[in-house]
Amino acid sequence: MTEIKDSRHVDTVLAALGEQLGAAGQRYALVVIGGSGLLALGEIERSTRDVDVVALRSGDELDGAEPLPEPLGRAAQRVARDFDLDESWLNGGPTDLLDFGLPEGFLDRLERRDYGEALTIYLASRYDQIHFKLYAMVDAGGPGKHEQDLRALGPSEKELLEAARWSRGHDTSPGYRETLVRALEYLGVSDADLGA
Repeated sequence: MTEIKDSRHVDTVLAALGEQLGAAGQRYALVVIGGSGLLALGEIERSTRDVDVVALRSGDELDGAEPLPEPLGRAAQRVARDFDLDESWLNGGPTDLLDFGLPEGFLDRLERRDYGEALTIYLASRYDQIHFKLYAMVDAGGPGKHEQDLRALGPSEKELLEAARWSRGHDTSPGYRETLVRALEYLGVSDADLGA
């Protein structure tokens, strides 16, 4: 299977998805986070297996992306076949983040990209990606691709603390808090006051 290599590759794959949707008479607006979003913004330089969709957007409303609507899933399957991508390259798994709430002001910071008339992609901002990547790093149990992405974003101590406080709303357990404090120390933030 081919991975999505860089920002041009992301654009090519999404343009192909837009063409498939247009040919089927469908139109979607997707909110994208994760590595592919960072590639598209030029924030990182690594390949990724998938495009993480946190939501389907309609105006200011965000709806869950798991499972993907059938017409969107069919179009994604055709793109997977044409580009030798993993069958689940368009990944609605991160939509669980909607259950706990996205960072305040998330919608206002999205960057819009249109791929023909049939597909609009909204990319999460650098600030919001810091939140998601810190949460993913702690959830994964430590260093790895999420930490690499986080360091590439060059977050300030203030941004990391804001991200940490947001992530505590997703997991209030003492174990998560301890792991989060250790992760912050690893990233250079000591004496983080994150509550009990």
